[in-house]
Amino acid sequence: MDRQAPYLREMGLVRWRFGSGGGGRSGPEPDSLASGTHVGGGDENPGLLSLAEQARRCERCELHRTRGEVVFGSGSPGARWFFVGEAPGAEEDKQGVPFVGRAGALLSAMLFGIGLSRESVYIANVLKCRPPNNRDPFGIEVQECSPFLHAQIDLIQPQIIVAMGRFAAQALLNSAESLSQLRGKAHQYRLNQLPLVVTYHPAYLLRSPAAKSKTWEDLVLAQSLLA
Repeated sequence: MDRQAPYLREMGLVRWRFGSGGGGRSGPEPDSLASGTHVGGGDENPGLLSLAEQARRCERCELHRTRGEVVFGSGSPGARWFFVGEAPGAEEDKQGVPFVGRAGALLSAMLFGIGLSRESVYIANVLKCRPPNNRDPFGIEVQECSPFLHAQIDLIQPQIIVAMGRFAAQALLNSAESLSQLRGKAHQYRLNQLPLVVTYHPAYLLRSPAAKSKTWEDLVLAQSLLA
């Protein structure tokens, strides 16, 4: 039985087959998975732990007054892949972990579809605190919080970044272009020229499942840049 079939069905790709066997349309071979689970920084990276503690004490913007938990990031501190979302939601604010709930389950399916797991990648948001009522981030909030994200990338030193959603893409690329203008092509992260691919946010895919196939194309593009 194809273990990836349920995850590809979740992505709306029931006619695609991952890998080279079995006929049909093929994607890239699975990436090797890192062992172990690291949450909130990881004991193997003291710099990341120190940065996480700084984020937990942060009062740079007004979001510190309304947050529950600071959602710093989760995954492997030695990850090759770095996924960036927008901001924590209600469940993330309760648990202190990015991408939980339905959007998190879809992200896990997206990862598994290209041979990855949440434990083998690193996942973070542009904002580390939840905006009230899940409103869009304010410019001053992105400005004050982005240094944490840039420092995370610098400490982890991934080989590729996937920006999920407009706010993540614009913050990482310092661009005002729309998501449709930014996705479908390879970019370079402005601080150290890492390859960067833009795709839809999993929460958007829950509302617009027709875009799942485009997200798959973006993930295949990202995988090809590593190859």
